Amino acid sequence: MKDNAILLISCPDQRGIVAAVTAFIREHSGNIEDLEQHVDAEAGAFFMRLEWSMEGFRIPREEIGSRFEPVARSFQMKWDLHFSSRQQRVAIFVTREPHCLFDLLARAESGEWNGQIPLIISNRTDLQSAAERFGIPFYVFPITTENKQEQERAELALLEEFRIDLVVLARYMQIVTSRLIEPYRNRIINIHHSFLPAFAGARPYHAAYERGVKIIGATSHYVTETLDEGPIIEQDVVRVSHRESAEKLIRHGKDVEKIVLARAVAAHLEHRILVYGHRTVVFR
Repeated sequence: MKDNAILLISCPDQRGIVAAVTAFIREHSGNIEDLEQHVDAEAGAFFMRLEWSMEGFRIPREEIGSRFEPVARSFQMKWDLHFSSRQQRVAIFVTREPHCLFDLLARAESGEWNGQIPLIISNRTDLQSAAERFGIPFYVFPITTENKQEQERAELALLEEFRIDLVVLARYMQIVTSRLIEPYRNRIINIHHSFLPAFAGARPYHAAYERGVKIIGATSHYVTETLDEGPIIEQDVVRVSHRESAEKLIRHGKDVEKIVLARAVAAHLEHRILVYGHRTVVFR
């Protein structure tokens, strides 16, 4: 595993930002391996992701933040520093649909991501055998209107116990409240079909089939208190025709959901996302 430092920056757009940051890395013998930037001209905002090798870098990692702070202050930067050598810990929430769960577990087990999945949480027992197959602890919290607050407190305690960095809702069919959202702000990722709001409810693909849609897709986003309106991370679509049955639409939808969710999780684990307002900058 590479031992790289990753710096995410947002600030008012102005001259000299890239020069100042890269000079800081160069002056301390850092070798930059990746640099991407974006300017939102309308908002007058600057965004950058910079990754450099820690091999030969002359500042100890625990001192990088304090040494970089004068540069950040001079440009009014908001910044975060991460290290690729640290594996993030991911909790997956599920209900009964298995396609996204199996895809995430397979990618994690194959070493595709720099992360680990120490537990799976569900409101039902349907997917317990899947967790057992991968040797991952499975915790069930049945939720009703009467016990929702109590169960979310218990879930939050479990997330803290397992030192979870990221929560992934892999077709978790429960509304998450601010009790969980607030401590994991911009660290809960959801996936859903892109028929919203036109085809909401329990059978969106059947409703879309009845209307003869020609395109279906999926959206992955960070979870906020407003249902399904958090900052969008990733989207994709596939074309369909009158030849597809409702069952084939569901199959196509599940395929694109898996891909979109996987891309969103990978972008988060690789520290490629900056959130500003209701939007995201996702560096490639």
